[in-house]
Amino acid sequence: MKPLTIYTCKLTEDQAATLKSCLEARNYSSRVVPYARFAGEKEKTNVVFYESGKLVVQGKGTQEFVEFVLEPEVLKQARLGYEAVLNPDLLLPRIGVDESGKGDFFGPMCVAGVYVNEPVIDAWKDAGVRDSKNISSDKKISDLAKLIRETPGCVTSVVPIGNEAYNRMHAKMRSVNAVLAWGHARVIENLMGQRHRMNPPPVRAISDQFASSKTVIEKALMSLGRSIELVQRHKAEEDLAVAAASILARDEFVKRLAVLGKNYEVELPKGAGTNVDAVAKEFFGQRGPAELAKVAKMHFRTALRAQGLPEPPKSEWRKSGPAKKI
Repeated sequence: MKPLTIYTCKLTEDQAATLKSCLEARNYSSRVVPYARFAGEKEKTNVVFYESGKLVVQGKGTQEFVEFVLEPEVLKQARLGYEAVLNPDLLLPRIGVDESGKGDFFGPMCVAGVYVNEPVIDAWKDAGVRDSKNISSDKKISDLAKLIRETPGCVTSVVPIGNEAYNRMHAKMRSVNAVLAWGHARVIENLMGQRHRMNPPPVRAISDQFASSKTVIEKALMSLGRSIELVQRHKAEEDLAVAAASILARDEFVKRLAVLGKNYEVELPKGAGTNVDAVAKEFFGQRGPAELAKVAKMHFRTALRAQGLPEPPKSEWRKSGPAKKI
């Protein structure tokens, strides 16, 4: 593992005061840095505390400074290098599953799965693999997707559900969650079919809990998928395997949306909103409902608006509570 050469974190006012005293006691040379409250330099280490409260430590001495000064004297807790000790599940061989395109009117729904083990996790330590929703650049998504696919030991599967297939499935299943559950189950099945490439084999598959009942995916699992523990939880994308899957799914969605737009010589926007409504209406006016169904999810209200059809009344959402006693 390469030694750490940059480290960032937030400090409280008290922690900042303690850090400044630590630098002075160790004879760090004071530096003037724009937007910094104070900064110090000594041999192979540069320490800058910004007005925003952000601390940046850089240089060849970063790891030593964090482990022997910052953590014990300022943060009062050991973080660096102890993540796996504090949470051993972080290194478990596992499959992460996530999707992209569910909330986008135009384009397919894409579901991806990623198998990770300890060497894969170590290889991504400083790569910036995180939930795709926190990455605004399509170029960055594409670069990370390439890294994920090419990492030795990593096994991946992507299941794109094109718009025509998606619309057929939704018409039959009558539920976005049912379509999504099928996609998750299909990806898990595909990956378990490649378990001979996984060393060691995965102990579980992790996905976001997108339905009120955890049985939605469980019922959709196929024969191989039933042989592995399925873990569903909210904010599952905080897990590295799920975050990697979200990147692959988003990359596939973005590229397929671009191809659809190129084929129809129109820029199809992501998401859903007034700008999407305008493009949908124009597209329908020029090409009609059959062609619209080839590029869009027809159960969206956007499709009704584009065709000038009445929208059903919105049902009022109510949080379910305990049954009242009679």
